[in-house]
Amino acid sequence: MVAAGDAEKTGVAETLGINPGMVVQEVGWDEDVDDDLRTAIEERSGAELLDEDADEVVDVILLWWRDDDGDLVDTLINIRPPLAEDGVIWVLTPKTGRDGHVEPRDIAEAVPTAGLSQTSNVNVGDDWSGTRLVAPKSAKSRR
Repeated sequence: MVAAGDAEKTGVAETLGINPGMVVQEVGWDEDVDDDLRTAIEERSGAELLDEDADEVVDVILLWWRDDDGDLVDTLINIRPPLAEDGVIWVLTPKTGRDGHVEPRDIAEAVPTAGLSQTSNVNVGDDWSGTRLVAPKSAKSRR
């Protein structure tokens, strides 16, 4: 039997667009991450999350990002190479009032400089919010 909290986390993995067979890489892990969300993503994809040193092509990158983690533009540029052409980056940030909260405008300002487009925001748990980033369609068509 699936507990209500487990079903909710599985639903969040689906909301993040995680499907069976997808390769998901995790960047910025620390002790404050949402382990239930991580587990739900692994269960939904059917594989363990790859760490930030993995070299294979990935469908989704989960970037756990906090206010004091450095320069978001540089990080986004640096993590993009293994991302599949139609891949997605989820920037996961602490919610308002939590340690490490990142202002939405800081993400909005960094995204175009990193050559990405912001498409949506979701609630991914009690402590974290997610911002979905993709390569702009015009950049995809030029490849």
